[in-house]
Amino acid sequence: MNEKRVLNTAVFAAPAKPAWRTWSKITSLVFGLLCVVKLYSIVSNPSSSHCIHHSRTRSYPGESVQWEACGTINDHELECSNISVPIDQFDLERTSDKTFEIPLIRLRGKNATRNLVVNPGGPGGSGGSLIWRKGALLNRIVGESFHILSFDPRGVNQSRPLASCYPDSTTREKHASGQDTNSVADSIKRFAWTHNYVKACEENMGEHGKYINTPQTAADMNSILDAVGQEDMFYWGFSYGTVLGQTYASLFPERSHRVIIDGVVDHIEWYEKKLLMGDFVDTENVVDGFFDQCFKSGNKCPLHRLGRTKDELQFQVVSFLKELELEPLPVFINTTLYGTLDYTDLWGAIFGHMYKPATWLDLATRLDELIGGNATSAFLEYGTDNAATDDAVDVVYLNDGASGPSHWPKTREELVDILEPFYNSSSFAISEAQTIYAKQQWRIPKTHSFKPPRKASTAHPLLILSTTYDPICPLHSAKGAEATFVDSRLVEVKGYGHCSLAVPSACIARHVRDFLLDGKMPDKGAKCEVDEPYFQEPKPESELWAKLSAGETDEEQIYAAQALMAMQKPW
Repeated sequence: MNEKRVLNTAVFAAPAKPAWRTWSKITSLVFGLLCVVKLYSIVSNPSSSHCIHHSRTRSYPGESVQWEACGTINDHELECSNISVPIDQFDLERTSDKTFEIPLIRLRGKNATRNLVVNPGGPGGSGGSLIWRKGALLNRIVGESFHILSFDPRGVNQSRPLASCYPDSTTREKHASGQDTNSVADSIKRFAWTHNYVKACEENMGEHGKYINTPQTAADMNSILDAVGQEDMFYWGFSYGTVLGQTYASLFPERSHRVIIDGVVDHIEWYEKKLLMGDFVDTENVVDGFFDQCFKSGNKCPLHRLGRTKDELQFQVVSFLKELELEPLPVFINTTLYGTLDYTDLWGAIFGHMYKPATWLDLATRLDELIGGNATSAFLEYGTDNAATDDAVDVVYLNDGASGPSHWPKTREELVDILEPFYNSSSFAISEAQTIYAKQQWRIPKTHSFKPPRKASTAHPLLILSTTYDPICPLHSAKGAEATFVDSRLVEVKGYGHCSLAVPSACIARHVRDFLLDGKMPDKGAKCEVDEPYFQEPKPESELWAKLSAGETDEEQIYAAQALMAMQKPW
């Protein structure tokens, strides 16, 4: 498919099934009647008015955007639209008439008076995909007083122009790079490949490429608020969405009335440092936690049989995986489905599972079968991943930070020397090789001047959420954000996983609701317990969806939402 096609619809496509695990089907989307609001009814709260079924569009007093009905999820209407934003939000004279098209999607709360803007992370996470997959779950957690509003950021998914280093999928498949496994041996080919990659990125995106960055997206969120007639920002951002949230709060503190950052990235490192040295601080701790909880769970964890202690169990599994580094395992299922499983496949799969402890039982089951001689399940889940790479991950990060020759040494040998301590910090760090090499050679000029402040005050203090052990956004980054944003408060979930919603916790849900509805701040040093054990057989999704809609208590419905959220892919 030609990735440079012009956006001609505001309707989001349903997301594809991710390869690394199966996430739940949310519900079928039924396209309903479209409606439009009578424009003569001017009310003080634009989001509280009702629409009549009249035409293919709907609008609301106080809003400048036209919506189309685009389905329902769990008895909640979805509506879709798009807005045009200037190519450079910070060029107040508007010297260019070029724009980005930003798709919007909104799940309507039944008693909503405000819009809660949500961002799933990335960079490159689609707000449209987030609402399709998790909108009903977020609605149940925050309550009916908010519309859940999201968008595809400039350069991402259905926004146009797209952040892409390839003109089409065929070219991408032809020239895409594999995963590095050896920091020195692979560096020669990686260095040469990157020379062409960064040139292709620059030429394929043209003038728009240099304006795909986080400060521009933060300003785009003001355009979105203006379009829906809302002055105050209510926001919940996950993972990279915390970079976006911190950037927004720094640039537009007067509009930052309820900002939640969840699974926090060190935004000072993001913008100013060559390497994100803090990212993998707790990754091995989460892996240790996987084996520790497996051992403590006894026979509930299939791998438990492999060791008399947690350390012996971990040693046996890691030793088996290390053998695959030297001798990959051939797997033959049928004449059209066969291949190999190697250390890189499985270690990458383990990293993905560390985000979501609810998937640990699946991981343990597949590893146990694999070690026992049955590779079918592991191969189908981890050995056939043909998912396309999203260039927005690289483009946004490299346009934001310390990229290009002015920040880096020019030779491969000097780069390898710089990378050695980073690669040694974690067995997962080498997965960042493509991005780091591109950062050294990046050709697209930086167009923003944003520097993250060391102290920032906002209209209302930020709420900061983190697990104790996050595999990619460690707790220390959340503590850094708490130190930066005046009077902000951090709530720590005493568990594992990426972002607070990786595990069910009624305590976290209460803090989120209290903050969004009333601005109530938690006590300094607040902590929340996880509400269920690890390595338990998950409840049937049909049962959880039934409780989500018709649970006897609000607490029961919130638990169902969190349990379903914990099963799903982060984005």
